[in-house]
Amino acid sequence: MESASSSGAPRIRTIDEPLVKVGRASGGRRSTRESLAEILAYRHLLRLLVNRELRAKYKNSSLGIVWSLVRPLAQLLIYYIAIGQFLGAARAIPDFAIFVFTGLTVWGLYSEIVSAGTTSVVGNSGLVKKVYLPREIFPLAAVGGALFNFMVQFLILVVATIVLARPPLHPELLYVPLSILVTVVFGTALALVLSAVNVYLRDVEHLVEIYVLIFFWLSPIVYSMALVNDVLHGSWVEELYLANPITLAIIGMQRAMWTAGSADPAQYWPAGLEWRMLVALVVGIIFLWIAQRVFSRLQSNFAQEL
Repeated sequence: MESASSSGAPRIRTIDEPLVKVGRASGGRRSTRESLAEILAYRHLLRLLVNRELRAKYKNSSLGIVWSLVRPLAQLLIYYIAIGQFLGAARAIPDFAIFVFTGLTVWGLYSEIVSAGTTSVVGNSGLVKKVYLPREIFPLAAVGGALFNFMVQFLILVVATIVLARPPLHPELLYVPLSILVTVVFGTALALVLSAVNVYLRDVEHLVEIYVLIFFWLSPIVYSMALVNDVLHGSWVEELYLANPITLAIIGMQRAMWTAGSADPAQYWPAGLEWRMLVALVVGIIFLWIAQRVFSRLQSNFAQEL
């Protein structure tokens, strides 16, 4: 359509073009496959966010990445002296230092994913309100930062086993990737749900702190499964205890890295550990899918709430 001036010369020309949508569909109409494709399309930004998280964490620090070791090493020292020596746990658990540090390494990965993931969307409110991008990358960036810190701590654990002449050179090393997968899958699923809910209910991040504290002591980090079995005697309560996927991941990592437990496997490892962990992984993948769908439903009003 053309609009002509009084002299008859055309001044405005209108061209019909199809409507092109920018950004994601609102609500939960977008499939998980489409969401994954979109996250992959923004993978460069995800990598930048992970780098930003790490730089911000150690900004203006003289020691830099070394600080990622201070907390677990301080925890190791406290638990080794207070529980290992004063309460006598070190006499009941051989190579107690390696046992504790193994559990702390896995728990540190899980707790950091959940804690940092919960506050990830709120902490990036400026980006959420100003530009379009798949909001899932914020909790995923927290996962990336936690994995980096985990690899540093895991390297220290490997070096410690070698220095103490306890290198885990056995087939049970296959439990390492399985334990990491279970931890990351469940941690990411929980981070997705909590990060979305935290936008609407800010008390969630404080509840997470309590959750992390409670479930630390409900996991066999400073005590062994032998003590749990002595108390619960294989009852349904013990089965409920073992239903915690992070408990299984910690036990799996201990079976891989703590060679002293191989001397009496029936005492320290629950029956069918590998099958329990595989079932936990399958359940975790389903939970992760559900968490992504919940996040997709809740993310449409993030900008307004923030």
